[in-house]
Amino acid sequence: MSTTSFITENFLLQSEVAQVLFHEYAKDLPIIDYHNHLSPKEIAENLPVKNITNAWLNGDHYKWRGMRANGIEERYITGSETSQKEKFLKWAETVPYTLRNPLFHWTHLELKRYFGIDDILSSKTADAVYEKANAILENKTPAQLLQDMKVEVVCTTDDPTDDLKYHKQISENASISTKVLPTFRADALFFINTDNFLNYLQKLEDSANIKISTFTDFLSAIDQRIEFFNTQGCRLSDFGVGEVLTMVECNEEDVSGVFNNKLKGRGLTQNEVNAYRSFLFVYLGKKYHEYDWIQQYHLGPIRNNNSRLLEQVGLDAGVDSIGDFPMAEFMSKLFNKLNSSDQLAKTITYNLNPSQNEVFATMMGNFQNSDVPGKMQWGSGWWFLDQKDGMEKQLNTLSNMGLLSRFVGMLTDSRSFLSFPRHEYFRRILCNLLAEDVNQGLVPNDIEFLGKMVQDICYNNAVNYFKFKN
Repeated sequence: MSTTSFITENFLLQSEVAQVLFHEYAKDLPIIDYHNHLSPKEIAENLPVKNITNAWLNGDHYKWRGMRANGIEERYITGSETSQKEKFLKWAETVPYTLRNPLFHWTHLELKRYFGIDDILSSKTADAVYEKANAILENKTPAQLLQDMKVEVVCTTDDPTDDLKYHKQISENASISTKVLPTFRADALFFINTDNFLNYLQKLEDSANIKISTFTDFLSAIDQRIEFFNTQGCRLSDFGVGEVLTMVECNEEDVSGVFNNKLKGRGLTQNEVNAYRSFLFVYLGKKYHEYDWIQQYHLGPIRNNNSRLLEQVGLDAGVDSIGDFPMAEFMSKLFNKLNSSDQLAKTITYNLNPSQNEVFATMMGNFQNSDVPGKMQWGSGWWFLDQKDGMEKQLNTLSNMGLLSRFVGMLTDSRSFLSFPRHEYFRRILCNLLAEDVNQGLVPNDIEFLGKMVQDICYNNAVNYFKFKN
C-alpha cells in the first residue's frame, strides 16, 4: 500500500466552502470532551506514556473487534503473555484490512496529529512507526497529550463510591492545564437484582460514612455522594445500563419494602425491580435538577453476548453490540414525571440503535423550554455510530427534528489519550455537510453566518450549556 500522505489538510472537505468553514472557523477551536472513560489516575501521576500499545490498544474495543474479525489470535489482543511489540505488529497487520471502517481514518489521523507520521500503517511500516511513536511517547505524559490537542475540559466517568482523589491531585497541579472533572455514573445503584448488590452497598457505606440499614439510609448515602461530587466540580451524571427499562407508578413506602427484602436476602420479582428502579430514576433526576447538573442517558447496547470470551477476558471484553430495546415509553414517562413538578434537569440522550434516531430526536423536542436554549439534547453519534455515516445521519436527523444550531457537539467516549482527533473528524464532517447544502442552494452562502454556527456547535454551545467557565 502506498505511503503517500493520506491525511491531507483538506481531508473529508470536498469543496471550497467546506475548506473555508473548517480552516477559518473550526480547526483551531479548543476541545471540550464532556464524556469519556479516561483514567484520572494516569493524568494525576503525570508519567510518560512510553509505549503506543499501552496508549492505543489496551482497552480499545474497536481495535479488538477489528483484530478478531481479521482472524488474529486472542493472545495478541488481550493476552498477558505476548509483548507490547507483538500486539502492535498484529494491529499493524490488521489496519490495511480496516479500509472503509472508521478505524482506518482514526488510526491515520492519530498517527498524523500526535506523531507527524504520514505512512499508511501496515506490516511493512510497523517497525518504523512503532519506534518513532515510542520515541515521542517516551517523554509525553497524558496531560501533555491533552494539551497538544488543545483540550480544555475532560469529564471522566466515575462510580458514586469513588474518592476522586486523583481529580483533586490534578486540580492542585499547576502544570496540568486541562480541567479534569468527574461524572456521577450511577449504574451500580440500579443493580438491586444482582448478587453483588449487597457488596456494593458496603462500598457505598464506606464512601459516604453512613450505615445503610434502611432505604432512608440508602438515599442519605446517595445524597452525600452527590454533594461530594458537586464540591469536586462535577457537572454531569450518566446512566448506561443496556436492557429493557420500564417506568411504573410506585411510592417510597413500597420501594422501601423492596429494598428491605433485598437486605434480608430475599429474592425480588421483576415488578419489584421495576418499582425500585423507577423510584430511583425519579429521585436521582430531581437531585440532578437541584444541583443544576446535566443528566446523560446512554441507551441501547446489548452487553456480554459472547460468554466464552467474557469468561476468558472479563468484563468490557469488546463483545457488546446494538440492542433492539424499546425506549420511547421509558423516556416519555421519566421525563414527563420530572417535568410535571418542574424538576427536569438539562438532559442528553444517546441511542445506539440507528433505527431509533427519529424516536430519540423527537422525544427530546417534547420537553424543551425557556430554561436554556437546547435544554434537551439528542447527543452525538455514539459508540458504533460515531463514524462518518453515523455522524451525518445524526446531524441530518437533528436538523430535521430539532435545532442543529443548538447542538453541544462531539465527545470521544474513549479510554485512549490518543483519541482526540475524533473531534477534528467530527468538525470536518460537519463543515462538509453544511457546505454541501450551500453548494446545492439549500442554505444561504453566508460564510460568516455559517462559521458562527460551526463554532457554536464545536465549542461555544458546550461552554454555555455545561457552564464550565463559571
